[in-house]
Amino acid sequence: MSTKRTETTAAKDPADWVTGDEPMTGPQESYLNTLAQEAGTDAPTDLTKAEASQKIEELQEATGRGEPAPKARKRVARKKTS
Repeated sequence: MSTKRTETTAAKDPADWVTGDEPMTGPQESYLNTLAQEAGTDAPTDLTKAEASQKIEELQEATGRGEPAPKARKRVARKKTS
């Protein structure tokens, strides 16, 4: 499960990741390619996991994908009347 960085989420800064200096993962690279295409820019290559995470956040903001989804409305059970 991924953790989105929000005002209320205590997410660890990518610069502090133990594995942050390892090459970006396949899913990170794929998502970066998608976001870069949507943003009309070239996808960066040869990034570390931490750099890729930061670039993903930048491109999410640029494309509007970084905005939280609208909250779902709760369904209220109605009592049946006879």
